[in-house]
Amino acid sequence: MTTTNSTVSSSSQEKPVYDKNVQQFHGGQDWTLMDNFIEDFSVTTNFQGTPKSALEAVTNSFSEVCHYPPINQEPAKSKLASFLFENEAKENHSRLILGNGASEVIDLVIRIASITGKTFKSGPFRAQYKEYERSAINYGFQVVDPCGSQKVDLACLVNPCNPTGDYLTVEQQLSWIQDNVSDNGFVLLDESMQIWHSSNFHDASLLSKHGVILDLLEKRGISVYIIHSWTKIWSCTGLRLGSVVCPTETCANRIRKIQIPWSVNILGLRFLEHVVEDSEYLKSTWELTPMYRAQSVQKIAAAFPDWVCYGESFLSWIWIDTKSISVAETAVSLARTAGVPIRSGGPGYNLPSFIRIAVREPSKFDILMNALSGLSKVAH
Repeated sequence: MTTTNSTVSSSSQEKPVYDKNVQQFHGGQDWTLMDNFIEDFSVTTNFQGTPKSALEAVTNSFSEVCHYPPINQEPAKSKLASFLFENEAKENHSRLILGNGASEVIDLVIRIASITGKTFKSGPFRAQYKEYERSAINYGFQVVDPCGSQKVDLACLVNPCNPTGDYLTVEQQLSWIQDNVSDNGFVLLDESMQIWHSSNFHDASLLSKHGVILDLLEKRGISVYIIHSWTKIWSCTGLRLGSVVCPTETCANRIRKIQIPWSVNILGLRFLEHVVEDSEYLKSTWELTPMYRAQSVQKIAAAFPDWVCYGESFLSWIWIDTKSISVAETAVSLARTAGVPIRSGGPGYNLPSFIRIAVREPSKFDILMNALSGLSKVAH
């Protein structure tokens, strides 16, 4: 591929990696078009990169690719259950299903919900991860205003919300579900970024409220499915690992019945089997992410005092309103040219004055800030 000094070829610009007519825009694609790539700030992955011990396990498992992966997803599934539920792993194991990224389990649950459901809404945020809406539309759901009062058959709540950084407590989530979901409806609760909360992420999560979830199912027929994408916290987006915790084993079996066999390959299973035991990696995540994020926010505020940064202190990204569409567009262009791509709030989210910047270690963040220094020439 012939490239110019802009590091992105004109042919690549004319033919983007994704097809906007049939696919949902997603960050993490620009790096394939660069010859000076340094760091990807467009995705919300862990700043530490892929855990070395788990990556080594994947490398060693290449000798097993001549075999089928275990169809019961063991022992990876049992180890993930222990990670999620600790002393209650055995009681909850049968409710857990692994998938090819969160995207697969999202599609599976929405396919089940579409048998009886007609209306869909996302959580009460200005913008939210769009794969839920895309899947709902594909299965014939009518999209309802997320801030409206209409109850729906299918509701999807991303908490913490990517990209806006909005965060609801367990009590606020349950209140929203009660007020926005019809009887016999479905709820997809995406807690992928909840893992960054702290070592106490389980108790701050709806995972800890199985009794309440059962009560919703028994009294109102509302089924709550808790979804996780594991590719962000462990920086393994290329492996595709996701899971869903179903309200009951019966609900889980409905999903298993329509799931494509072996949707998680042997490399992904070996990675998951080992990575859940890497306590030092998570300890560093919980200690350093808030520190690096706070430092980044301070530098942004000093350089661009009119910008507004959003999001909880523990999150792996910063959602920023630049207050100007032209400034945001130029920021995206400058970052891409410098080999440190960021996420525009325009494609997908329809918030073109916003940008999203991942938390990264300080020396790499300084490269991004140096690239953005060119914004001083842009009129607001």
